[in-house]
Amino acid sequence: MKKREAKKGEARKGPARKGEKFKRPSGGRRYILRKKKCKFCTDKSLKIHYLDHQLLRRFITERGKIIPSRFSGSCARHQRKLAKAIKRARNIGILPFLAE
Repeated sequence: MKKREAKKGEARKGPARKGEKFKRPSGGRRYILRKKKCKFCTDKSLKIHYLDHQLLRRFITERGKIIPSRFSGSCARHQRKLAKAIKRARNIGILPFLAE
């Protein structure tokens, strides 16, 4: 295939000068890695129960979705218990399935 030359007035793609390397924007996301602590492991007095709607509301979005553990910081064991309690509370009618 033949390379198309830039016409007069068109921006040139590639390096600005001969010998420079073309810089592409990075495709990945940048995260600030900070180790989050599980609230339930650090504070033993907190218990996950499906009737405690104030606690469970902190772990669902305003649309009604369960927040993943990478955002909430809870460990795998407590994330599973949270999900089960939220689903039970939804079935009883304490928490909404969808946004209000």
